[in-house]
Amino acid sequence: MIALPAVGELEAIAVAVGREAASAVRSSADDVTTLDTKSTPTDVVTAADLAVETMIRDRLRAATPGAAIIGEEHGDTGGDTELAWVVDPIDGTVNYLHGLPFVSVSIAAAVDGRVVAGVVVDVHRNEVFSAAAGCGSRMDGRPVTVSCPPALDRALVATGYAYDADVRAAQGQVLASLIGRVADVRGFGSTALHLAWVACGRLDGFYQSHANRWDYAAGALIAEEAGAVVRLPDGPAGMLVAAAPSVAEDLAAAVS
Repeated sequence: MIALPAVGELEAIAVAVGREAASAVRSSADDVTTLDTKSTPTDVVTAADLAVETMIRDRLRAATPGAAIIGEEHGDTGGDTELAWVVDPIDGTVNYLHGLPFVSVSIAAAVDGRVVAGVVVDVHRNEVFSAAAGCGSRMDGRPVTVSCPPALDRALVATGYAYDADVRAAQGQVLASLIGRVADVRGFGSTALHLAWVACGRLDGFYQSHANRWDYAAGALIAEEAGAVVRLPDGPAGMLVAAAPSVAEDLAAAVS
């Protein structure tokens, strides 16, 4: 059993490691090497994904010896069951591979399964979004809050897509039913960034089915602590929704 840090300390650890990881991702951006694929031929793994996750794991182990680590690339590393880190070293790997500037690092700390601290670092804009449970959300250390659109038809909403073509086709049907009911829809290819942008009011809402925990663990907390209504998926194929309170219920109903 390790000594459990306070949530503010966990946030500070995540921020420090996230900043270092984002710098490493940026430094590798001009020489992206694809090493493998995962769930589909388009679900790529780059050398940077593996190297950056290894670095993150090393830093987190040093800061919180014995904690479990759940990562997208290297899987689950057993450890203390009370504290676990949930890591996505590059959220937006396809963007990264194609040189599109929508890439983030996501690190969350969970205590007894509940996320209590996290960071999302925008690699290209070098913006740092973070939160600790009960302490609000911040962008570069300054408090942020969600937007307040008057109705769903005035809301700018974002979504994300799965790698599996059949799932993506079904997601397209949901989008087709929604797009005439909102102000507009965007998709930038990074779940963590979408959630961070809900937190700071750049987006009024976000939804996505088939999201992985490492994609949304930190961002969902950041959005919630900024005042968003967040509905976590009820399973691997479930729907994740995060939105300003004024439109959250209508958005969730529209995409359910």
